[in-house]
Amino acid sequence: MRIDILSAVPDLMQSFFAHSIIQRAQERNLVEIHLHNLHNYSKKKFKQIDDYPFGGGAGMVMAIEPILTCIESLQKERNYDEIIFMTPDGELLEQKMVNSISLKENIIILCGHYKGIDERLREHIITKEISIGSYVLSGGELPAAVLVDAVVRLIPGALNDETSALSDSFQDNLLAPPVYTRPSDFNGWKVPDVLLSGNDKLIEEWRYQQALERTKKRRPDLLEND
Repeated sequence: MRIDILSAVPDLMQSFFAHSIIQRAQERNLVEIHLHNLHNYSKKKFKQIDDYPFGGGAGMVMAIEPILTCIESLQKERNYDEIIFMTPDGELLEQKMVNSISLKENIIILCGHYKGIDERLREHIITKEISIGSYVLSGGELPAAVLVDAVVRLIPGALNDETSALSDSFQDNLLAPPVYTRPSDFNGWKVPDVLLSGNDKLIEEWRYQQALERTKKRRPDLLEND
C-alpha cells in the first residue's frame, strides 16, 4: 500500500511515522508513506499556499493551484483509489471505514489548514472527506496520522500477531472485553478465575459476555446499529 500525504507542515508527522507499528510496516515493505510539502508546489514568490477568502471574513483559504499541482504530479506516476480530505465536517471515521480503506492500493490524504481549502477542490477533486470528531484542530495533520495508524495496523503482517486486530473494539460492533496480565494476584486484586482455567471455550464465552455488557453500558448506540 502507498500513502501520499499533502500538508502545509509535513514535519509535524515525521516522528509519528518513524516508530512502533508504522515503522515496522515500512521496514517490512508493507506500506510506503510519502510526505509532500505543499509549499514546494507554489509558484508564488514566497511559496505562499493560502489567500484571502472571496467575500471577506477572517482567516485564509488554501489555494487550488499548489494542491492540484501536487495531486496531478502524483497521478502521472500511478492511479489512486481515493483522494481523502481530512476535515471536521467530513464523514465520521469509524472502524468499518478503516477496514475498507485498508484494502486500497494507493491513497492520497490532504491535510486542511487555515480556514480550509477552496471549495472547488472538494467539488471536483476530493473523493472522500473524513472527520475524526466534532471539534476543530489547527490542521489536518493529526487527523491524517490517526487515519494512517488505524489503516496500517490492519495490513497483513503489520502486527506481530495478525489476529490481534480482529479482536479490537468496534470490529464486531462491540467494545473489547477487559484484559489482564501477570501477576494474577496483585494487592489482593485478582484476575477472574475463568481466564486462568485453560478452558478456551469458557474463556471465549466470558469475553463475549464482558464485551456485550461493556458495550451496553458505555456505547449502546453500537448495538442499535448492528
